[in-house]
Amino acid sequence: MTALPPRLGARSGPRPEHSAPSAAGILHLGLGNFHRAHQAVYTAAALSAGSDEWGIVGVASRSRAVVDAMQAQDLRYTVAEISPTGASFSVPAVHTDAFVAAEDPERVVGTLADDRIRVVTLTVTEHGYSASPSTGLLDLNDPLIAADLRGGAPQTTIGQLARGLQRRASGGGAPITILSCDNLSENGARTEALVRAFLSELRGTEGAEALAYLDSAVAFPSSMVDRIVPATTPRLRELVATRLGVRDDAPVSAEPFTMWAIEDRFAAARPTWEAGGAVFTDEVGAYEQMKVRLLNGTHSLIAYLGALRGVAKISESIADTAVESAARAILRHEYEPSVRFPSGVDVRTYEGQLFERWANHALGHRTAQVGTDGSVKLRQRIPEPALLLLEAGSVPHLIALTVAAYLACIAPMPGFDPGPHARAMVDPAREELARLASTSTDGRHLAHRVIAELHLFGQDLAEQPTFISRVGELIDTIRRHGVDAAIRDSITASQAPMTTTGANR
Repeated sequence: MTALPPRLGARSGPRPEHSAPSAAGILHLGLGNFHRAHQAVYTAAALSAGSDEWGIVGVASRSRAVVDAMQAQDLRYTVAEISPTGASFSVPAVHTDAFVAAEDPERVVGTLADDRIRVVTLTVTEHGYSASPSTGLLDLNDPLIAADLRGGAPQTTIGQLARGLQRRASGGGAPITILSCDNLSENGARTEALVRAFLSELRGTEGAEALAYLDSAVAFPSSMVDRIVPATTPRLRELVATRLGVRDDAPVSAEPFTMWAIEDRFAAARPTWEAGGAVFTDEVGAYEQMKVRLLNGTHSLIAYLGALRGVAKISESIADTAVESAARAILRHEYEPSVRFPSGVDVRTYEGQLFERWANHALGHRTAQVGTDGSVKLRQRIPEPALLLLEAGSVPHLIALTVAAYLACIAPMPGFDPGPHARAMVDPAREELARLASTSTDGRHLAHRVIAELHLFGQDLAEQPTFISRVGELIDTIRRHGVDAAIRDSITASQAPMTTTGANR
């Protein structure tokens, strides 16, 4: 019997390039793969540059798996940077503690109230902010938000932030920065608005002190994060064991490309993340538009088309000429016109990088992972570009195809099988959308119920019958003739001379 390699920890495996942090200055909510391959790596660079007081207290939302593995490994793990030419490995030893919020929400509040914490970062995904899908405002009908408002240990991210800031304020707390790293438009302002809304709902003067504290001592800068980080697989664990000679139960893989643009508006000190290449800028909104629409929006189309074609990986999907043509068409003709590019960014160079990243076959990024949570993600990506084209008299055929392919994956109409990769996608709206699909007469009926009645993509698109009708046509094309026919139809229509549609408001 072959002996297992020693577990990664203090006395085995590659050594970090920096000393262990002397203290924790950061509380991070959302201890998933992305944080550990992105913000943690930038923080490791800051520690290497001499900022040794910026250790991270990592908080997983609900899952114990990563927490248990990290605790058993002296809070260390491996980051494998994967490209078609090979892999490189690093160990960002930046975490000073890790625990699960669902098991100890009071500890989240207490840690946030600790004056030694000067920055809170978040990667809780778009649906972790308890916002209403139709309005974007705090969802007061959410039973968890309602429970958090009544009191007790808060279960939601917004409740934990608000209650932690409330306790910090009551103790005359030091200034602190709350830094969202999720794919939300103007994520700093959005986070602040949700926290303020929560505090404003508290009875009497309970939230008044905290609101005054927010005005004087709390900053909510925006940021844009970008790195493709797939789910961890047994193959990755085997690669680490083979190459490094250690057993790592919490490794993460990532592409070579990484970017972090941050609004330099902090209430107190911050890590020198620029040592890892972070950009501090007043153009975060432009970076965000570029990433959320060109990368994320096109990525969604590639994922849904690939899943419907029976393809497991993003690299396999973009390798198909039809999918690549659809991706180039949506990127150039439907997303780029809506983007204000940051200073110094060359559009064609950035576009070339995107296609290289999607084609990274060694990374193994799965269509099911990219397609997950589409009801939340697409709301951040498609409405404004689609509305700009509609108001100019043009139909956004490829954005309509994105929505049609999404609905075909998540809410297939009776008799249509979207395949295993679509069925593997997780979506908070799946149950409701499936109910609507099961009782819809055709694609147009389903599209109308989802977009116009349910307002899945917001109020403005709900008032665009031309777009809704086009989505319905493409749903029917997918289920009757296949996804390839829908791709051909969309590309052909997008190349036709523009016809006036009117604003449809």
